[in-house]
Amino acid sequence: MKSQKSFWLLLPLMLALLPWGCAEQDARSENSNSKKAGAKTAGAGQDTTQNADEEKIPVEVTRLHLGSISSYLLLSANLETEEMADVYSRIQGLVAAIHAEEGDLVKKGQLLMELEADEYALAEAKARVNFQKQEKAFERAKAMYEKELLSIEEFEQARFAYDAARIEWQQARLNLNYTRITAPISGVIGERLRRPGERIQPTDKLFTVINTSDMIAVIHVPEKAIRQIRKGQKAYLTSDHLRGQQFPGWVKRVSPVVDPASGTFKVTIGVKNRDSLLRPGMFVNVHIIMETHDNALLVPKVAVVYENEKMYVFAVRDSVAHKIEVKPGFQDHEKIEALADLKPGEKIIVVGQAGLKDKTPVSIVAEREVLAQH
Repeated sequence: MKSQKSFWLLLPLMLALLPWGCAEQDARSENSNSKKAGAKTAGAGQDTTQNADEEKIPVEVTRLHLGSISSYLLLSANLETEEMADVYSRIQGLVAAIHAEEGDLVKKGQLLMELEADEYALAEAKARVNFQKQEKAFERAKAMYEKELLSIEEFEQARFAYDAARIEWQQARLNLNYTRITAPISGVIGERLRRPGERIQPTDKLFTVINTSDMIAVIHVPEKAIRQIRKGQKAYLTSDHLRGQQFPGWVKRVSPVVDPASGTFKVTIGVKNRDSLLRPGMFVNVHIIMETHDNALLVPKVAVVYENEKMYVFAVRDSVAHKIEVKPGFQDHEKIEALADLKPGEKIIVVGQAGLKDKTPVSIVAEREVLAQH
């Protein structure tokens, strides 16, 4: 009875507290939902930023700089040697030994070949003995002539015999020396044409010696440029087989005669072959420098995009690629002079610009060094 009575006494209090408990539970539920919604919103924002970064095009860039660039006249030619000598023997004989082969570097006066010298050595010894005999006879004739014991005719005959013997001995010595064939100039053996044991005549060519340190390229320039080409003018040579190499040269000779058949005049370009990379007969491109611009803004050709016969580059400004037309000045094989709309230090795209559109967001993944100045 007491417990039933207590229950009925507490019932009004429980009913009064019921709305407050429900309200607190609703508040907690709302709080929890808010946090979940906030977390979802934050995650969505992070995904948006990540997607934006992923949409940027990765590119490589380089910075524009100032340098020198030239205009030039471009022609082609085959290299020749300025100095070349064919080697012959001055006497006939059998080849005893060969001391140089094709491709060998030789100095002027270096021994190239020897002929059998026995016969020439005997002839030299015989001539020497005869000379000594005539020398003694002349000395006796001279002494007798001074004492007026010999006529003028007999004295002159003794002198002529002495002179003839001296000349014969000198000729025999020369022939003996000629059995040793030497290089007439310094250079490289281009050809060796005889073998040991062969009999040779003075008309037989034995070697070709080429001086490869001084090379020339003979070009034929259109007559309209006759006033622009002068002796000493700078030039350089390139070869398709030696990519990246430039060989400094100069205008060595200018012919004053214009060929009426071709309308050209001959110009000889000299080049020093310091590293021995150039070879006679090699096909080269000859660039005669006509005019030079210093402090020119240089654009690498690898950055250029060609559209409708116009040249464009993409400059990166605030992570956006801006398509800019290049107004060209002088050009060479690797760079272009930009005359407007670009400035030194500006970043331009060198990898990734193909198919790129104007105002495209980009991400720089690498920066190349500037072009070397020439």
